Amino acid sequence: MKLIGSVTSPYVRKVRVVMAEKKLDFTLVLENVWAPETTIQAVNPLGKIPCLVMEDGSTLYDSRVIVEYLDTLTPVCKLLPTIKRERTEVKVWEALADGVIDAAITVFLERRERPPEQQSAKWIERQMGKVHAGLRVMSDKLGESPHCMGVHYTLADVAVGCTLGWLALRFPEIDWRGEYPNLARLFDKLSERASFRDTVPFAA
Repeated sequence: MKLIGSVTSPYVRKVRVVMAEKKLDFTLVLENVWAPETTIQAVNPLGKIPCLVMEDGSTLYDSRVIVEYLDTLTPVCKLLPTIKRERTEVKVWEALADGVIDAAITVFLERRERPPEQQSAKWIERQMGKVHAGLRVMSDKLGESPHCMGVHYTLADVAVGCTLGWLALRFPEIDWRGEYPNLARLFDKLSERASFRDTVPFAA
């Protein structure tokens, strides 16, 4: 399998962490979807990463679709529960974590792509409100549990860890560590795992 993505994207990192936890072999093909010469639409008409190209040439896109498929390939480190209610709760965690990133990336791109005089302060405020609300709910839901779903490591932890890691990279001014020490404890615990150590994002 080939995973098309970048070393910065939190969505790509989520897939990479899952593949590492599942011990799946793949090749990471770096792609800058913002470059004029990008060919991403040849495999994903939406022009987004990650995109998983499988052995038969077929493709999967959207990180949530990809990781759900990957979890079916091997029983090693099952990340999605089989019980429907628990499985749905994990997916809610994933949607929450991805939603925080969706909003934060909107702000990041607004600031990067538009000159200051063209940026919408109202739009930025609205999106940052989503980021802070999402972090607050993640902290409330986590409570004092060792993992998002209690004692078991799941895809929920992967999604939250990737979100926090990206915020630390792109929005260091957000003091989620100081405001939500339980999220900091979870993130530090996750950062000890090889799958997280080997996929730390860096600015590109």
